[in-house]
Amino acid sequence: MTNRQGAIDESFRITPGDGASQWRYGPFRPVLAMTNVLAMKSRQELPLRKETAQNGTERATSWLKRLWPLALLIAGAALVLAMGWQKYLSLETLAENRESLRAFIDANMLLAILAFVALYAVTVALSLPGGAVLTLAGGLLFGWFLGGIASVIGATLGAVMVFVIAKSALSEFLAAKASPWLDRFRQGFQEDAFNYLLFLRLVPVFPFWLVNLAPALLGVSFTTYLLTTILGIIPGTFAYSLAGNGLDSVIEAQQAAHQSCLAKMGAGGQESCPYTLDPGALVTPELIAGLVALGLVALVPVLVKWFRRRAV
Repeated sequence: MTNRQGAIDESFRITPGDGASQWRYGPFRPVLAMTNVLAMKSRQELPLRKETAQNGTERATSWLKRLWPLALLIAGAALVLAMGWQKYLSLETLAENRESLRAFIDANMLLAILAFVALYAVTVALSLPGGAVLTLAGGLLFGWFLGGIASVIGATLGAVMVFVIAKSALSEFLAAKASPWLDRFRQGFQEDAFNYLLFLRLVPVFPFWLVNLAPALLGVSFTTYLLTTILGIIPGTFAYSLAGNGLDSVIEAQQAAHQSCLAKMGAGGQESCPYTLDPGALVTPELIAGLVALGLVALVPVLVKWFRRRAV
C-alpha cells in the first residue's frame, strides 16, 4: 500500500519547470504523447491526400480532353447510321437529282465545291460507306479533273481527322499496354512505314477506315501518313472520277431498261423491275490489276531491304 501510494505521489509530484501541468496530466502523459503523434501524422497525411486527389482529377481531365473528339466521331457515326442518312449516298439518289444538282453547281460553283469537299471529309471521318459514290458523283458533276481533285482533298482531310484524333486518344495508351510481339511489329512497321502505307493506299482491298486508323495506332508520323495518303489515293480516285464522268450514259441506259421492264410487267412490276446502280460494277478486273501492280511497286524497296538482310 505504501509503495502504491508512493508511486501515485511520485507521478503527481511537481518539480521545477513543470508547474501545474504535470499535476494535471499525471500518469496520462504517454497517452497524450501518442495523441500528439497521431495528430502530427494526420496533418502530414492530409496534404498527401489532397495531392493524390488533385493528381487523380488532373489525369481524368487529361483523358477527357483526349477522348472527347473520338467519342464525338463515334456518336456522329452512330447518329447517321441510326437515322439512315447514309442511304442517301447512293447512285440512285444521284441519278434522280443530278439535273437539279447541276443547276445549283452552275449558279454556285465555289460553294458547291466547298460543300462537296466538306461532305466527303465528314463521310470519311465518320467511316461511313459512300466514298466510292461520292468520287463517282464528283466526276459526274464537276468533270473528271476537278471532281478528282475535290475528292482527293476531301478524302485526305477526313483521313487526317481520323489519324490525329486516334493518335492523340489511343496511341500512347496502346504503346504502354502493347505486348512484346506487338511492340516489335510497331517498330518493324515504322521502319518502312512509307512503303507499307503506300501499298495499303494503292491496293483497294483493305477498308479505307482501317487504313486510316491503323497507322495512328502503330506510331506512324504525321508527315508520312499525309504524303502516303495523298499519293496513294490519287490513282484510284481519278479512275473512279473518270468512270463518273461517263456515268450519264450508264444512268440513261439503266433508266431506259427500267422503264421498258415496267411497260412489259404492267401494274405491280416495281418488285420485278428494280432500279439499281451498283458502283462496284464499274470496277473492272483490269482496274484492280493495275492498282495492285502499283501497290507491289511500292513494296519493292521493302523487299530489297529484306533480301539484303538475309544475304548478310
